[in-house]
Amino acid sequence: MSQESNDPSSSAASAESAAAAKPAAPSRARRLGLLGLGAVILLCGIGYAGYWFFDARYFESTDDAYINGDVVQVTSEVPGTVLSLNVDDTQLVKEGQPLLQLDPADAKIGEQNAEADLARAVRQVRGLFAQGQELRAQIEQREQAARTAGDDLQRRGTLIEDGAISAEELSHARDAVTSTRANVAAARDQLSQTVAQIDGTTIATHPQVMAAAAAVRNAALALHRTELDSPVSGVVAKRAVQVGQRVAAGTPLLAVVPLDNVWVEANFKEVQLERMRTGQPVTLRTDLYGHQVTYHGRIAGIAAGSGNAFALLPSQNASGNWIKIVQRVPVRVLLDENEIKAHPLRVGLSATVRVDLHHASGPLMSPAVRNVPLPKQPSAGDDPAVNTLIASIIRDNAGPRPNEPAKLGRKTPAGATAPLLAARP
Repeated sequence: MSQESNDPSSSAASAESAAAAKPAAPSRARRLGLLGLGAVILLCGIGYAGYWFFDARYFESTDDAYINGDVVQVTSEVPGTVLSLNVDDTQLVKEGQPLLQLDPADAKIGEQNAEADLARAVRQVRGLFAQGQELRAQIEQREQAARTAGDDLQRRGTLIEDGAISAEELSHARDAVTSTRANVAAARDQLSQTVAQIDGTTIATHPQVMAAAAAVRNAALALHRTELDSPVSGVVAKRAVQVGQRVAAGTPLLAVVPLDNVWVEANFKEVQLERMRTGQPVTLRTDLYGHQVTYHGRIAGIAAGSGNAFALLPSQNASGNWIKIVQRVPVRVLLDENEIKAHPLRVGLSATVRVDLHHASGPLMSPAVRNVPLPKQPSAGDDPAVNTLIASIIRDNAGPRPNEPAKLGRKTPAGATAPLLAARP
C-alpha cells in the first residue's frame, strides 16, 4: 500500500473536493431553468404587449349587461266589471287582438243620455233662433204702434187750440207715445240679448250644441274603451285581473312585451367610455345560449348619467366619510333583428358585451335609438260613425226645412243686415 493512500489528510481533501463538485451541476441547471423561465415570461410579456397595442386596446367588454325591452302596460281607462278574459301569461298575441272586455251596460246608458242631451240642446237653440224672428216681428209691430201714437198726438195737438179735445185727452195721447216707444226699446233689448246668444252661429255650430255633441263623443269613447285590444304584438306578462273583478280607471291589468324589439343595457365603467361612440359594432353572447350563438349589433346611445345619479336614493358624497367608487354608465346596444328572430331573447337575461373601438369618429349622442318604433294607436275620438250619428240627431231635431227662415239679421250701423241664422247643413 502506498504512502498517499495511508495519509489521512489527503483522504479528507479528496472527500471535500468530491462533495463540492456534486452540487455544482444542479446549481447550473437551476440557473438555466430560471433563465428559460424568464425568457418565456419576457416573450409572453412582449406578445401580450403587442396583442394589447395592436388589438386588445381597441376593445372594451363587460359582463354587467342585461336584455331590456318595452313592457307595454294595458290599463283600464274606464271603470267596469270584467266580463271576459281572452289571454293569459306567456301567450303570444298580435296587435289589435282582443284581450278582455268590460261590462258595457253603464257606458251604453251614458251614451243614450248624451244623445238625449244633444237633441234637447238642438231644440233649445232652435227655439232661440225662432225667438229672434218673433222679437223682430214684435219690434216692427211696436214701431208701427209708436208711429200711430205719434200721429195721434200730432193731430190732437192742433185740436187742443180749437178746444175740440180736452187737455186730459191730450195727456193720454202723450202717455201712449211714451208707452209705445218704451215697448219698442224693450223689444230691441230682448232682440239684442237673443242675438248675443246666436249671432254668427248656426244650429250645428252653436256652443250649446257643440258641447252636447262633445258629450256624445265622450260617451261613445267610453263605450269603445270597454273593449281592450292589444296595442302591440308580443307576449302577455304580469296579468293581474280575473273575470268578474271590478276595476277602476287607471288600474294596470296586464302587460304585453314585444320580444322582437329588445335591446341590451350594458353597464360600462366610466374609465371605459373615453373612446366609445354611437354606431360602433358590438358582439354579444348571452348566458341563455352560451358560446353557441353570437349576436351582432351597434351602440345606439350612451345614458345621460350613471345609474347612481338616477337612483331613488342617490349617494350624498359631500357628507360623512367618502370612498371613491368607480361608477357605471348604461350603454344601449341594438341587436340585429334577424338574429333576434332566429334566437329569441327574454327581458332580464344576462349577457357579455364586447365593443369594437377602432372607429371612434361617430357622435357621442344619437337622435334615434330604436330598431322599430312602437306603432301609433288610432284615436277613437274621430269615429266616422259617431260623427254621422251626431249629424243625424241635429238634423232630426232642427225642424223641417221648408218652414225654416233662411236668415235672421240685425241692422248694422251702415244699414246692412248681418246674418244670424245661416242655412242648416
